[in-house]
Amino acid sequence: MELAKRVGNNIKEARKLKGLTQKQVADTFHMTQQQYSRFENGVFELNYQQIIDICNLLDISPNEIFGFNY
Repeated sequence: MELAKRVGNNIKEARKLKGLTQKQVADTFHMTQQQYSRFENGVFELNYQQIIDICNLLDISPNEIFGFNY
């Protein structure tokens, strides 16, 4: 669960830097804002395709999502 919270926080920060709201991101992925917020809060974990889609939308790498500093 700790990893899910770290990933969620990293996604949240990237979203804010991009100037997007949770609702805007949720609409892009055809889900409600409440569903999307569960990813940012670490309640739900992203699947592989969602990771790729989030990276593309927010112009970040999977390393950034997971907090790897290579």
